Amino acid sequence: MWLLGFGVLVGVGIGFGYSSATPPALKWFPPAKTGVIAGLVVAGFGLAPVYLAPTSQFLLANCGLQKSMLIFGVVFVAAVCGLAQMLKNPPVGFVAAPQSSSAAAAKSAATHSTPGEMIRTPMFYLLWVIYCIGAGAGLMVIGSVSGMAKKSMGEHAFIAVAVMAIGNAGGRIAAGLLSDKIGRRWTLMLVLLVQAVLMFAAIPVTATKDIAPSLIVFVATFIGFNYGANLALFPSFTKDYWGLKSFGMNYGVLFTAWGVGGFIFPKLQQTLTANSGGSFQTSFTLAGALLLAGAGLTFAIKPPQRDG
Repeated sequence: MWLLGFGVLVGVGIGFGYSSATPPALKWFPPAKTGVIAGLVVAGFGLAPVYLAPTSQFLLANCGLQKSMLIFGVVFVAAVCGLAQMLKNPPVGFVAAPQSSSAAAAKSAATHSTPGEMIRTPMFYLLWVIYCIGAGAGLMVIGSVSGMAKKSMGEHAFIAVAVMAIGNAGGRIAAGLLSDKIGRRWTLMLVLLVQAVLMFAAIPVTATKDIAPSLIVFVATFIGFNYGANLALFPSFTKDYWGLKSFGMNYGVLFTAWGVGGFIFPKLQQTLTANSGGSFQTSFTLAGALLLAGAGLTFAIKPPQRDG
């Protein structure tokens, strides 16, 4: 029941959330703000552990697991379904740009591709692989932070998770802003390189027997920051390359990279950690190497084709 409920149904719900909340937001704003709007929307996902971590700690201590999950389920159904009623697409013919520049805005719009057309392009598979690497490496570490924090922070380990969530949300907004200024490709390359450096820096940190809680929080925050950046950049890539007409479905297909990365990398990390007697060195080294490879792949990203 845990695998079905929390694993399958919650996993499906996360996918629905990412694919339904971002498209209407992007449609209301001009292309020049695609990155920052995408970053702001998905920052909400990243910030959730700020209140969920301490709330979960309290509920589990006072209500037990089953009642805690029931409370969360009822509250989330009411809050999410209620707020979802406020999501609206722009009216037909709406152009998110000043009238004086509407022609330029229309010309800069990406070709509106269907999912079938999208998956027949080499760029889709390139972005899918890079997304899988970036998201998977981040999820691998995020899944380990709680365990590392418990060793040195005990019952206060949720603080590290909450602080990491702030970094996660901040990374989404910062990456979105930066991508609007210097371009998606350069921002993605920078994010992957910094994330790789953090993976290698985490090796001596996790190898220390008595890890300072502040150091765990520091490393977790910046790894969360760079992981979160991926979640802002790839919706923007999807809009840039394949347009908004089928954006929800298109990003849903590309978002499978996040799911595959989240399945493979944490499992790989657990296996490597178990085989190395509890050491995180091998898994962090592998993740860092893959992130460097992902950064190298960004050189193959070409500018999107435009209509007109």
